[in-house]
Amino acid sequence: MAKIRIQFVCQNCGGSHSKWSGRCDACGEWNTLAEETPSTGVASGPGKATKAGRVIAMEDLDGDATEAPRINSTISEFDRVAGGGLVQGSALLVGGDPGIGKSTLLMQVSASLAANGYGVVYVSGEEAVAQVRLRAQRLGAANAPVKLVAETNVENIVTTLEAGKPPALVVVDSIQTLWTETTDSAPGTVSQVRNSAQAMIRYAKQSGAAIVLVGHVTKDGQIAGPRVVEHMVDAVLYFEGEGGHHFRILRSVKNRFGATDEIGVFEMSDKGLREVANPSELFLGERHKAAPGAAVFAGMEGRRPVLVEIQALVAQSSLGTPRRAVVGWDSSRLAMILAVLEAHCGVRLGGHDVYLNVAGGFRISEPAADLAVAAALVSSLVNKPLAENSVYFGEVSLSGHLRPVSQAAGRLKEAGKLGFEQATYAKGSEVVKQLGLKLNTITTLADLVVELAAGASESLQGDPDTGT
Repeated sequence: MAKIRIQFVCQNCGGSHSKWSGRCDACGEWNTLAEETPSTGVASGPGKATKAGRVIAMEDLDGDATEAPRINSTISEFDRVAGGGLVQGSALLVGGDPGIGKSTLLMQVSASLAANGYGVVYVSGEEAVAQVRLRAQRLGAANAPVKLVAETNVENIVTTLEAGKPPALVVVDSIQTLWTETTDSAPGTVSQVRNSAQAMIRYAKQSGAAIVLVGHVTKDGQIAGPRVVEHMVDAVLYFEGEGGHHFRILRSVKNRFGATDEIGVFEMSDKGLREVANPSELFLGERHKAAPGAAVFAGMEGRRPVLVEIQALVAQSSLGTPRRAVVGWDSSRLAMILAVLEAHCGVRLGGHDVYLNVAGGFRISEPAADLAVAAALVSSLVNKPLAENSVYFGEVSLSGHLRPVSQAAGRLKEAGKLGFEQATYAKGSEVVKQLGLKLNTITTLADLVVELAAGASESLQGDPDTGT
């Protein structure tokens, strides 16, 4: 009898090792190797007999193409991120921190589709049917004709789904709890997650049902399990939010049927998640207009303009190495802006503590926020409030010049809709002149510093440690 070959698979990256070690050589993580037997399933060895393939028909590139049919859930924020609705036969992967509201969101989507006459099956691998019913009652969706299944065996789930009419939507909560008999490893391992996801995606393609897989996340915020699962599905959505804030953001990072980097904004309440049609009003609702160090940034998330307040505090430091604290922005980007201000604008911040915060817990990754950050820093340093009815956007280069950003017209249109009267942005950005806004275009960051420091106090201008 042939000896069963044993391998050790990293549960973080999926790398295989012939023997156990404390650290994975592929990703560098510690204590992630688990013993698996690759004698079955997709990991079977080359000794098995292979079956001859068949000739398939090839198509021309210039053939007829039709738009993929979609199912609208009537939850517009979810449909926006999904690219206009759920595509029949597609597979979505939704990840997020524990307790962020993934199950709540998908229960509301399931109830909305079921109320509109679509067949919906909710497969729970973590909770019993009674627990799912309690959540539905709390959300006011107990009367929706959603079919519930509490099962973790993939073969039983697929057989049950194939026994009746294919549903329009199948929600699997979560993919880490499923296991298939074709793999001899524990649920949650790399092989089980990969093979279980493959089986559910195969059912979606064959039946035309849309599959939504819920995925756990690691401590780094990435979806747990093998990275190949994110390549297998058609869309990857992340549900984000901070525990101290009441809003949640559904963000698209991959979508084969729509735009990426799209966001949907929800507000958490005791009755579930509520859609936020205008997120700019949410993030600017409690803004103090006359406070120094506060600048309004006109940003873009996908195709949606979002206005958020950037707050900065610059204070004299008593430490040998001043503090640099950032919340909601890239810390290395802040270091670059501070260096440009000091090298090209004469703003000396080396002896100051700098604190930067994006109000409301929102996270910004767009380089267009450079100008708003610089304006907030200089405003705090000179203790002079910025114009309360102005927005800022523009990318700062290492030479101190401003680079134009895309979709300037959409940013300005959103600012005008919310009552802002002027905008300061990089010269060269394409804009629409008929917006009723006073447009202030600048070429270098030094122009902004001179403008903000014009009305500063005399003590500030005469102090070599803090002046410009």
